[in-house]
Amino acid sequence: MVDFRSLEVFYWVATLESFGRAAERLYTTQPAVSQRIAALEEEFGGRLLERSGRATRPTPRGRQLLGYADRLLRLRTEMIRNVATPERMSGLIRLGVSETIVHTWLSDFIGVVSRRYPLVTFDIEVDVTPKLRAGLARQELDLAFLAGPVNEPDIVDLDLGSVPLSFICDSGRRFEAEPVPAAELARHAFVTYQKNSQVFLQIQQAFHAATATTPRIHASSSLATIVRMALDGIGIAIIPTSVIGPELARGELRRLDTMLDMPPLRFTASYRLSPDAILVPALAEISGEVARNHAGTHKPG
Repeated sequence: MVDFRSLEVFYWVATLESFGRAAERLYTTQPAVSQRIAALEEEFGGRLLERSGRATRPTPRGRQLLGYADRLLRLRTEMIRNVATPERMSGLIRLGVSETIVHTWLSDFIGVVSRRYPLVTFDIEVDVTPKLRAGLARQELDLAFLAGPVNEPDIVDLDLGSVPLSFICDSGRRFEAEPVPAAELARHAFVTYQKNSQVFLQIQQAFHAATATTPRIHASSSLATIVRMALDGIGIAIIPTSVIGPELARGELRRLDTMLDMPPLRFTASYRLSPDAILVPALAEISGEVARNHAGTHKPG
């Protein structure tokens, strides 16, 4: 009789086109995956997978089995969602997170999930949005909180709201008058997110539209580095005010009033549609709740 676990293994090898990646996805070893596939092929009496270059793809018989495996996985997912109580649902979620969210409401999210789903654990990867997008595309992440939306056909983008961006400078920096005109701002250096980020491009566009010039911009993938450079007077940081609460409270940094407005940074909880996605949609909904609650209690003064 066909073993359900073997069908699950087959589904992921065929979908990811790799024995190794399927083993990583299922938290098992590549030899164990190979044994499952060999047993299935023996039971069905023929090849289900074939190597094509560096990829592994289903044979015609395998494509037929893949359709059944997909339907069975979705039926199991529906059963668990409708029958199991949250307290009994378990799993390891591979979560990718933008550093901005780490500094704002990630801990609140983990706390809510721990109370509602006490058997769920996270493997958290903090990285820049382009790498988080790539992780979703390669199915190395189950869920990502990133600067979105991803806008891919098989990716769900749940809105997490927008975070206002501010011009932040060290407390000793002085200007002729505030709000500071764009032309005067352009004489200073800036510190912000990495070069391929949405914010970096928006800064260039905003200054070029206002002054026909491109300012000096130091870029970093580390929010902590950006804050440190602002504290050291290297440049004016363009980041959310919400990530520098302690520095503002101590008077080490201040929000600069300018005549140049930056579009807010929009975030989404993004995940790939998958037949075995039991917990991920529910966790994405929780992240939306937490993000809205955080925005409600941290409104700009």
